[in-house]
Amino acid sequence: MEWPVGAFVSRHPTIKMLALSFLLLIGLTLIAEGFDVHVPKGYIYFAMGFSVFVELLNRRLRKKSSPVNLHERYARETKRA
Repeated sequence: MEWPVGAFVSRHPTIKMLALSFLLLIGLTLIAEGFDVHVPKGYIYFAMGFSVFVELLNRRLRKKSSPVNLHERYARETKRA
């Protein structure tokens, strides 16, 4: 059984990358705090909120546009003797 949040993240690769970037941001912040470098939490929250806002805009715009039609795969002709 897959959890609803996990299923949503699995269906949307950009959300998966956003979640990974949040984990990296939090991890780097914790490492910096371990070296007594204070990072204001407002900066972190703003960065995460801005990223979510941009992703929501991207999802809304992608929903309205038609999908991109790709060309057929290029296959090189082989010479037969």
